[in-house]
Amino acid sequence: MLSGQCLLLYNGAMKENGQRQKYYICIDLKSFYASVECVERGLDPMTTNLVVADPERSDKTICLAVSPSMKKLGVSNRCRVFEIPKNIDYIMAPPRMQKYIDYAAEIYDIYLDLFSKNDIHVYSIDEAFIDVTAYLHVYNCDARELAIRVMNEITERIGVRATCGIGTNLYLTKIALDITAKHSPDFIGVLDEETYRKTLWNHRPLTDFWRIGPGTVRRLEKIGIYTMEGIAKADEELLYKIFGVDAELLIDHAWGREPVTIKDIKEYKPKTNSLSNGQVLMRDYTFDEGRTIIREMTDQLCLDLVSKGLVTDSITISVGYAKTKGSDSYFGPHEGGTVRFEGGSCEESVIVPEVVGLYDRIMDRDRDIRRVTISCNNVRKDEGFRQISMFDIAESAGSKDKQEVLEKDKKIQQAIIDIKEKYGKNAMVKGMNLHEESTGLERNRQIGGHKSGE
Repeated sequence: MLSGQCLLLYNGAMKENGQRQKYYICIDLKSFYASVECVERGLDPMTTNLVVADPERSDKTICLAVSPSMKKLGVSNRCRVFEIPKNIDYIMAPPRMQKYIDYAAEIYDIYLDLFSKNDIHVYSIDEAFIDVTAYLHVYNCDARELAIRVMNEITERIGVRATCGIGTNLYLTKIALDITAKHSPDFIGVLDEETYRKTLWNHRPLTDFWRIGPGTVRRLEKIGIYTMEGIAKADEELLYKIFGVDAELLIDHAWGREPVTIKDIKEYKPKTNSLSNGQVLMRDYTFDEGRTIIREMTDQLCLDLVSKGLVTDSITISVGYAKTKGSDSYFGPHEGGTVRFEGGSCEESVIVPEVVGLYDRIMDRDRDIRRVTISCNNVRKDEGFRQISMFDIAESAGSKDKQEVLEKDKKIQQAIIDIKEKYGKNAMVKGMNLHEESTGLERNRQIGGHKSGE
């Protein structure tokens, strides 16, 4: 519970330096996918036993979401289907990713009814931070009252319940949501630096705190640190020696400090950008079958580059082997490598042969594979004029101007993109997409690796 003194903070108080105290809320949609499926069926998300999982996959498939009532029965949110106790009756709803995106867009419209988009940071499909500092005066309320208004709007208009964290910086807002709100009767948690240190400095496990994983906990325990208070009062030189520059973030968060604002996030411009595509295969693939997957995925990335008007300087592939017999690990080791394109490229005729050639060079042909990730590195705007290497195009181009060949290649790619955008991703496919081992057709029906529901 929050003290009366702390509650007074949420009425637009001023800092000692005369600046207005910042206040943020973080709205999280409770068991979002499962709640949407309940709403679509006219059921109460809080009392209906429902899991979102693909029944066409094996019982080892992960549940994307479970309803709040399932959680009360001890079923974890990301469990596998076979781990659900047999004595629980529940509805299994196939994933409908496009439906969830549509619901999230409607909820974002609710935020826009109340706040400027400049004060909203969408953290994930079911979670958003909002800087409400300026709105407390506009709506003549405190942060808790404003949070309740937003939560009620979502429930009344959409049918989905929400939880909320309130804090004086983004980190405290996230912690108030993740740790404090779940124990509050109104599903709202509130923290400032003082109450954070008073109520959560000795909270365990440390993995409940944002950005602290099991590896960090193990390293801290080796030096006798088990709580946030322990981190705050530890020898900073020792922490920097163990964690490097990450120690600064660890120390700040231990004290409940976070200087980054939503404005900072909005203004951030990364030095480099990338595009990536990855998948876990549904079975073990042979070396030759894996080559088909590499070709499919690279071809799709080339289309993505053209559609966005980008080129890439290099492409990295990481291919994971299937686990070895008797291993406790879910996956085996992986191989990786990079090919570079001087001046940048986006043309399928240039990129695909090089990436497939890299795959042929680095992979063990006698081992099956299970995971593939392909990344386009240092992508940038296609300026239209690039240095062409004499090795960039197949010899069959003969004496034709190399730039003309590449432009023709790009026009073909753009025509494919136009057709797919108008008639669907599977309206035009290549012969390789029809191979038994291909996954492209199925992946075109998915969003984020799960069925789109369209």
